[in-house]
Amino acid sequence: MTRPDLSQPRAAAPGTGGTVLEVDDLHVEFRTRSGVVNAVNGVSYRLAERETLAILGESGSGKSVSAQAIMGILDTPPAVITGGGIWFEGRDLLQQSEEEQRKVRGPGISMIFQDALSSLNPVYSVGYQIGEMFRAHRGMSKKDAKKRAVELMDRVRIPGAGARVNDYPHQFSGGMRQRVMIAMAIALDPRVLIADEPTTALDVTVQAQVMDLLKDLQRETGMGLILITHDLGVVNEVADNVAVMYAGRIVERGTVDDVFANPAHPYTDGLMSSVPQVEAKGGRLLPIAGQPPNLAAIPSGCPFHPRCSRRRLGAAATPGRECATDLPPLRLVVPGREAACHYSEEVLGV
Repeated sequence: MTRPDLSQPRAAAPGTGGTVLEVDDLHVEFRTRSGVVNAVNGVSYRLAERETLAILGESGSGKSVSAQAIMGILDTPPAVITGGGIWFEGRDLLQQSEEEQRKVRGPGISMIFQDALSSLNPVYSVGYQIGEMFRAHRGMSKKDAKKRAVELMDRVRIPGAGARVNDYPHQFSGGMRQRVMIAMAIALDPRVLIADEPTTALDVTVQAQVMDLLKDLQRETGMGLILITHDLGVVNEVADNVAVMYAGRIVERGTVDDVFANPAHPYTDGLMSSVPQVEAKGGRLLPIAGQPPNLAAIPSGCPFHPRCSRRRLGAAATPGRECATDLPPLRLVVPGREAACHYSEEVLGV
């Protein structure tokens, strides 16, 4: 497979460097007894050094599945990657052997999972689990690996790391367990860190602490950060660029400031409108109508059209841009902004 050309205009955050990860036209499906579930349907993006890219969308939009495909941890079967490429340091990981992919996980690309308690092994101490990264990838002795585990626990600001290195996951609070997960993920100084809902089930204060920690680590190491979340507040605070996913596709992409200020896709606009506003005390929330689509039977045309208040059907639609029958491509709408809507120019007033 030849290296993809992802040269479409993209806004880069100040201080970011060269591209470290490229995902090109990725397709993932789950083959089940009841049918094929099309979880990821042609996702493409790239990540630069020091950049924070937020991937936003409802549950079931394909955010986590695309990340698991990058990490090579999809359960196969039933999951099958049916197309696309994942490029890291000039190599398409999908063309590498399992052993070669394993060498990339940890030193090259690492991941923080959603639920720290279920992701940590309850029968091993946190120090042992952090140290496993050094034993497996660096061939360290147990003693040296434990010493590095303490250093990492200090680095992620776990109080009394030396005294707590032998404690077990259940002895830590939710926020401290998440810090343990971060310590494991950054142990080998990865160039790319994927954080999948890293603040889920944490209170607001702890959420802020975790995100501040990730930003500090990013400044120290220069890693690129992919933040998978549905929390618009977190995205607004920490991300440089955002990709909005719906029905396994990216439907809008641009800088956080541009996308939040003036969404080009009706789905993005619906997400923004459903967030409570401080200045609108006593007002009503504006939920998105309907339900997310069944990925085993995605609607024809634009997948969002059954829920879209702006859809144009029949005679009301421009020929070739009928919302119920014509799939809109992800395309450049204005400089630095892409959207998969037939009528995004009208939405933006251009």
